[in-house]
Order: sequence, then C-alpha cells, then structure tokens
Amino acid sequence: MEKVTNNENNSIENLTTVTKCRAIATHILNRYDRSDSYIDKLLESELRSNDLNRKDKALLTQLVNGTVRWRAKLDWVLIGFFHGEFHKSMNIVKNAMRIALYQILFMDKIPEHAAINESVELVKQIQGQKAASLVNGVLRNIVRNKHNIRFPDENDDRDFYLSIVHSHPKWMTKRWVKFWGEEFAVKLMEANNEIPYMAMRVNKLKSTAEEVEKILVENEINFEKSVFHPDTYKVKNLGNSITMTDLYKDGLIAVQDPSASLAAELTNAKPGMKVIDLCAAPGGKSFKIAEMMENKGTLVSNDKYWGKLKMLSAEAERLGITIIEQQKEDASECTAEEKADVVIIDAPCSGSGTFSKKPDIKWKREIEDVYKLNSIQKDILKNAPNLIKEDGAIVYSTCSIEPDENMLIAEWFLKMFPDFKIDPAENYLPKEVCKDGYMQTFPNIHHTDGAFAVRFIRK
Repeated sequence: MEKVTNNENNSIENLTTVTKCRAIATHILNRYDRSDSYIDKLLESELRSNDLNRKDKALLTQLVNGTVRWRAKLDWVLIGFFHGEFHKSMNIVKNAMRIALYQILFMDKIPEHAAINESVELVKQIQGQKAASLVNGVLRNIVRNKHNIRFPDENDDRDFYLSIVHSHPKWMTKRWVKFWGEEFAVKLMEANNEIPYMAMRVNKLKSTAEEVEKILVENEINFEKSVFHPDTYKVKNLGNSITMTDLYKDGLIAVQDPSASLAAELTNAKPGMKVIDLCAAPGGKSFKIAEMMENKGTLVSNDKYWGKLKMLSAEAERLGITIIEQQKEDASECTAEEKADVVIIDAPCSGSGTFSKKPDIKWKREIEDVYKLNSIQKDILKNAPNLIKEDGAIVYSTCSIEPDENMLIAEWFLKMFPDFKIDPAENYLPKEVCKDGYMQTFPNIHHTDGAFAVRFIRK
C-alpha cells in the first residue's frame, strides 16, 4: 500500500493558488485510493484546512468530484494511450493524469497546456523526472488525437459501451436499462453526471424566506427556488464552502435536498406530537420534522453510534432545536414505553439517488450490497409497528432509486403486516413527485436527488 510521502505534502506548499488547487485535488484522490474514506469527507477536511477563496474552493470541488464522476471514461482513454499497465502505476501518476484529462475533456475554460504542465510539474516534484516525462508524453498524445478517441463498439456490448461513455458501473447500467429502458437510463446517467447544486432549506425556527433571499442577493450568490419545495434554494458554484457563510453559521439555513425535505413532510408532524426518527444520523430529517413541530413536543432521534449522535446534537444546537431526545439503540430492536404518533425510518440504503453529489458511491457499490441492505431494511421496518399508537403512522424512506429497496420493500411490508395500508403520498405532497401512493423522485425528471418514501397506517 502506498503511503503519503513528505514529498507529496511539501509539494502542496508554496504553490500558486490555481496550481495548489490541482495539487490538493491530486492529494485527495491519492488518499481516496489508499483508504475507505468518502470523497466528500476528504474534500471537506481540505477545504477547512487550506486558505482558499470561494472561487478556488469551487474549482477544487469541481476537480475532485468531476474526476471521480468521470473516472471510467477517463481511465478508458488513458489506458488506450498508456504504454504499459495503467492501473499498476503509482497513485500520484494515475490521479495527476486523471485530473489533467478531466480538464482537457470537460473544462473548456482551462487551457490544455496549463492542465498538462501543472500535472507534469507536480509529478516531477513528488516522483521524479522519469514519471513526469511519462505523464507529459501520454497527455500530449491524447491532446493531439482528442477528436479521434475511440470508445467500445456500441454494437458489440451495448451495456459496456453505455457504462464507459456515461461513466457508471456496467452492472448498474445493465440493470437500469432493464428496469426503465435505454432512453430513460441514459438520461438518468446524464443527470447523475451533472455538476450538482447545493440545496439550502430555510430554517423557520430562526429565519424567513425573505431574510434568506436578501442575504443571498447581498452576497451575490445566484440561486433558484425549488419547484417542489419553495422553502429550499438551489445554489451552484458554492459547494462545500456553504459552511463558511454567516447563513450557515447563524443557523438560518439547513443543508438538505428538496427530496429529503419532502420525505420528512410525509410524516405530517405537528406541534405537540411524539415522533421517533429510527435512523436519525446525520439528522437532516429530524431537523426538518422539529421545524414542522415548531420545536414543541417530543422528537426521539435514534442511532446506533454515539459519535453520530454527537454530531447531530451540535447541528441541532446551530439550528436552535431543543426538543430532540437522543437515543442510542439498534433500530431493529428499539423500544418505546410511550408510543409515538409517527415513526420515520430513513433506512440504510445504496444511496443510488445521490450520485450527482456523491459520485464516489457508484464505484463503491455492487449488486450484492443492495440485497444485503434489504435484510437490514426489513428488520428495521418489522420493528416499527411496535413503536406507534393504534392510529399512528410509519414513514419508510430511502435516498435510492432501486425498486428492490423501495416499492418491493413496501409490498413486502404490506404482506407481512396485513393490518396496514398505504396512506397515499398524494394527500401530503405535490402530485408531480407521487405515483401509486408513493413518493418517488428521479434526478432526470425532478432535478432533485433520487428518493423514495411511503406512509403506512393501520386499516
């Protein structure tokens, strides 16, 4: 296993800002390849620890996420021009070339010679002249032949062709084409590959839409209102640096995708109720529900790990939420002396609806993961009826688009508990995000994360 060298750390110091962005991006991808860490956590750490302005933070975020997002396509091209076994190269060599090629293929405003030269210089500083010459030769050869790059034969193995061109795992591409047809699957993958927005929801416990809009305008932050959740604003070119703004620091906004807010609204939580959030961390739906309850009543936020609950507690304090009672239990074994009006299960899932914001997840998933998660989802859902009043409700939600984690789980629950029925989502949410009683969003249709939610009540 490769280790971080002093050379690598020292080379990031004393660089120009733009060059430094590329060096930090390479450093993040090297760490990603060496560990089980998620890209968003590595990126967040570097954004906090480096003195970069908003524009440079946006560039760093785009370089990292873009390179991961298009990894299959970038590697296909690099393998075709690399003399030797590309995947056996040092991480610094592979990632420097990936970042340079991402800029060449996807960032028109970056001069090709700048993308190449700075990656070459970085490799030279860390790995020496021989590796740098290799990187230089490969990248310049690609630029000379950029318009003649050949991809897999689309008629030989159609699923493989689509998986490379749209940079998704083949098993996933094949599965989606089978579920929804090629046209839908291609548009879905295209939506996943778009540079994402940052969604911020007005925290009505501390602010109003008018106040938040005024601050956004004053700070020259471009935004648009969510079509399906008007209290949410979608912002681009701000990325992870949202946490550095006064809007965030003062607790006037919560970072939450419209699809997650809509799923929380399916609880129909009211002031004075008791609500149990069985899989609460990191807390997004708990915070939205607390706002719906006007910070009055009882909200039990349960999770298996104290570390996650500690982070949830800090975020609740920022937002001015005081009704949360923390509980550390396995969601499948959780008990409640006083039954709840609503139990919400934001179930562990594949995260297949969030690839635009978290592109590395698609490379970490296998089909077996979906089936393993099914067992966990069912165990948690089986426990939920024990926790609600006779007239209580259960809301099951995921940030997945996989039918196996969504509709099929709902159908399983209704067979397992025939005294329950679906309380149609159309009764609570915009009809555009509902179908057959379920809430279901897709990135290519609703321009939100992909998500699912269903509300169960006793007959």
